[in-house]
Amino acid sequence: MSTALPSEPLDVRSKRVLVAGVGNLLRGDDGFGPAVTELLVGLPEGAEVIETGIGGIALLQELMVGCSGLILIDAVERGAPPGTVFYIEPEIEKTGHVPDVHLANPARVLSMAKTMGVLPERVVIIGCQPADTEELHQGLSPPVQRALASAVKRIEETVHAWL
Repeated sequence: MSTALPSEPLDVRSKRVLVAGVGNLLRGDDGFGPAVTELLVGLPEGAEVIETGIGGIALLQELMVGCSGLILIDAVERGAPPGTVFYIEPEIEKTGHVPDVHLANPARVLSMAKTMGVLPERVVIIGCQPADTEELHQGLSPPVQRALASAVKRIEETVHAWL
């Protein structure tokens, strides 16, 4: 199955800012991205919020549609205290062959998008230091739960600045 690019001109598609939450709801704090997307209401026209779970290919397909900016929301391990929120401007390298695109993590998806020429110029990651992502359980730890409001605020500020 192939995904065709929309027939509308690039300037119309380029006004779209994609806000994408990624993570596994069954791995505790790894559900940070999806939890934040549930709180994003009232963003301005042109912002589109999606939750891709752990299926990186869904994110890649959205990037193929086109957008002028990507805000990726994810749990990120940076050695900080749990609940610390990060605003990361990632350096993304092109990638070579990807043996199994079904297992594409966010970093790999961004590299694939850059290689394919569909990565927007503006990409940020709103990340949160998890307390636990190894155990199988639903729900965020208290420090990550408290970080949700801060992450929402950073995303809203970024969307408003870009649109």
